[in-house]
Amino acid sequence: MDQNVKDYVAQKVKELMDAPTCCAEAKAAAQNWLDALGTDQEAQQAKNLIAELEMDIMPVDGLIAFADSEAGAQVFGAETAKNVAAHGREIKAAGAKYCDCPACNAVAAILEKKDGLL
Repeated sequence: MDQNVKDYVAQKVKELMDAPTCCAEAKAAAQNWLDALGTDQEAQQAKNLIAELEMDIMPVDGLIAFADSEAGAQVFGAETAKNVAAHGREIKAAGAKYCDCPACNAVAAILEKKDGLL
């Protein structure tokens, strides 16, 4: 892997891990990849990281549907859920493909470098 790509991805992985919206599974995969850098496990952990992130990134339509649901209201609170759904519609109208929370932004940046990572 190109060192510039590795450095960029490592920065984004750390941003992901620091994001309040990052799930435990993504944090674990990210930490495993960081721990494996420079070892014979690096390639396998990169594959594991990419697989986890591809499952975790939230498509904007999924964000809207969740925020509009009863479950979304329970997680966010009714008023915040309405605001999240409205925000989702705004970013979708502007061309967004994914949620723009800090975790999803970091995941999208990492996945853009997927080919250089694997």
